[in-house]
Amino acid sequence: MFDSIKKMFSAEDEPVNTTGKPDISREKSAELYAKAQTYFPGGVNSPVRAFKSVYGTPLFIQKGDGSHIWDADGNEFIDFCCSWGPLILGHNNAKVREKVIEVMQNGMSFGAPTALENELAELILKNNKFIEKIRFVSSGTEAVMSAIRLARGYTKRDKILKFEGCYHGHADALLVKAGSGLVTFGETSSAGVPKSVADETIVVALNDKEALAKAFEEFKDQIAAVIIEPVPANNGLLLQEKEYLQYLRDICTQNGTMLIFDEVISGFRVGFEGAAGYYQIKPDIITYGKIIGGGMPVGAYGSSAAIMSNISPEGSVYQAGTLSGNPVAMGAGIAQLSELLRIGFYRDLNNKTEEFVEAIQRFATARNYKFKVFGIGSIFWFAFTDKEYIRKAEDIDASSMEKFKKFHRELLNRGIYLGPSGYEVGFISSAHTKIDLEKTKRAIFDSLDLVFNGK
Repeated sequence: MFDSIKKMFSAEDEPVNTTGKPDISREKSAELYAKAQTYFPGGVNSPVRAFKSVYGTPLFIQKGDGSHIWDADGNEFIDFCCSWGPLILGHNNAKVREKVIEVMQNGMSFGAPTALENELAELILKNNKFIEKIRFVSSGTEAVMSAIRLARGYTKRDKILKFEGCYHGHADALLVKAGSGLVTFGETSSAGVPKSVADETIVVALNDKEALAKAFEEFKDQIAAVIIEPVPANNGLLLQEKEYLQYLRDICTQNGTMLIFDEVISGFRVGFEGAAGYYQIKPDIITYGKIIGGGMPVGAYGSSAAIMSNISPEGSVYQAGTLSGNPVAMGAGIAQLSELLRIGFYRDLNNKTEEFVEAIQRFATARNYKFKVFGIGSIFWFAFTDKEYIRKAEDIDASSMEKFKKFHRELLNRGIYLGPSGYEVGFISSAHTKIDLEKTKRAIFDSLDLVFNGK
């Protein structure tokens, strides 16, 4: 599935760097990657880490502190990946670390209830009016998988509807893409997903009311749930208008279909109540990810008490997990979410992000660069486009990713770390300082000049 390191990064595939700063040393990372290829498929344990969409070998990260990370070669970077979002307080936050150490003194896993589960649940539920009960799991994928099962069990229907451009983890029913036509059954986007499973998933384009209405007409009384990232942030940042999300809420209500907000990325990022609170739209079920555990392996799904009563052992929808409610993850979550509830936390973080995004956009606009910065809360996305809005996956220009590759390389050489794909979003944490952001802006300005003007 993946080429060897020699073929992937040969001179003919990767142009010699004749612009900008010299390439950073990756000697130790390259050695580690070569060894990793003998252990793991493609040398990684998650595909995007292979750096196939950008130049060079993957960076093997050795440590992180605050807004900075260091790789195996000793290179230091200002990090805007933040473990793909959950490190909203930055790396190695003292309060989270101390709470984890405190909990670990008493053991790391019991497979039994602990008071920490109650404490974290109370912290969430008392400050989120959109859910009444919650169930902790071990990942965002597991949360989504469980939410889908709950919706099917509650409605006694089988089909689900998802949107092209939204990602919901790697459960079989959601590893599907749109075929040709306005409304289509999903086509598998991964080997190993049975066609019979994909045929239970309907796929339509985002921001298309006609397609949505047609799907409900064609599959009347068959759709158990519509699942959407209310802030689609896994395939660019495809920001939707509130009016469209409200339409989605209304058509689900009219058809007895459950609306699931996948807030694995947006939950606790754009605000404590996530996108549901940002747009003031109440879905039937919400899923969350690692941010509720301070970046530890954890997820959750929540809903009304009535809907959640259908889950085993109270109801007939089965879901279980030995590590669900793991005490270390619960402790980390308590420490992190307590900080997020601090007065002014989101105001300060979001204002900082807005100023950062606006400064970069002003620079690009002044130079007539075909470049846009999209943002919401503390999430941003760099797109090499002149479109005012990008709301659908099909509106992303695939050829623009060549510019991102050069951009990413130049930023790495200037000590700035972004996720290794132009389709990935970036995140700002409370640990990012004014100095960090000023240095980053200068690096971005220089890199854009090189991308658009060459040498």
